[in-house]
Amino acid sequence: MAGVRIRELGITIGSLLPGPNNAITDVPGVWVGHKTLIYDQPRIARTGVTVILPREGNIWKDNAFAGYHTLNGTGEMTGMHWLEESGLLCYPIVLTNTHQVGTAHEAVVAYGQRTGQTSLSALPVVAETWDGWLNDLDAFHLTQEHIIEAIESARPGIVPEGNVGGGTGMICHDFKGGIGTASRIVDTPSGRFTVAALVQANHGDRQDLRINGVPVGQVLDYQHTANPFEAESSAGSSIIMVIATDAPLLPMQCKRMARRAALGLARVGGIGHNGSGDIFLAFATGNHFPSSHEQEYQLTMLPHHHLNVFFRAVIESVEESILNALTSAETMTGFRGHSAYALPIEDMLEVIDRYRA
Repeated sequence: MAGVRIRELGITIGSLLPGPNNAITDVPGVWVGHKTLIYDQPRIARTGVTVILPREGNIWKDNAFAGYHTLNGTGEMTGMHWLEESGLLCYPIVLTNTHQVGTAHEAVVAYGQRTGQTSLSALPVVAETWDGWLNDLDAFHLTQEHIIEAIESARPGIVPEGNVGGGTGMICHDFKGGIGTASRIVDTPSGRFTVAALVQANHGDRQDLRINGVPVGQVLDYQHTANPFEAESSAGSSIIMVIATDAPLLPMQCKRMARRAALGLARVGGIGHNGSGDIFLAFATGNHFPSSHEQEYQLTMLPHHHLNVFFRAVIESVEESILNALTSAETMTGFRGHSAYALPIEDMLEVIDRYRA
């Protein structure tokens, strides 16, 4: 059994309620698009790209406050120097494999110029994780056209998860991983808002995997599962997390949210290995920045003491996003005959039921 979400298995993560799609697209105006490449000739492709478009793609001309955090830095997310300097997210967010950051970067710039979004220069946000266990990434399968297809396919609503887009060739806690997403509704004295996450999960060891507090990975050892894990693939350990909210947060508050993503990672068993690129970006669309830049901005800020429920929402949505990536992914065989096996759902449920009892 694969291709299901963790809640469909009767497992509820945390205490806050999810949005209608339980996805990052529950934040109004946030769209997601994928382009997936799976073929064997002329070289083996198990890769793709995932694009997040804030403000229905108008993020170029109506920027959003943002902040980021790096738990461990063996990875890349471009555009962070300007984001740190200005506190602004000004471009779409692209997730792909390690060797095609440059291709994706150039594609976003080309798309911006072609569509009139930018005329002088651009510093796009492109993040990566390593899919070289399943994908012949030195073949450079992705082209600028593929990235632009993902941008133009972006839509609201249900987000495909698992072996799709940038997550196509990714591995998580020694099982098949990939893309996962989740959301939470938060009620504060300042109003009701949505907090959501999308992850590209390619990290972790099997023995550390915890599901809703249960040490599932310690039980699902080589004898318990039908398919053993080929340990060499763990060299590519990394996770990219994108957090979104429609609340009017300032950059330092976005950075505080990004830091809490590490706690969601820890709940599932991530520890930030030396070779892991654990990079988290949070943006907030509650303030607007007209492209004319001719008038002073009228900004709103939530009180810091209203943020506790946002922190909880980040942690819960990240935890559930990672688990959705795991339960949605399916077994895949690729480069040099390497395989990554899906999390054995029935065995997992048996372990959790035993602990509940």
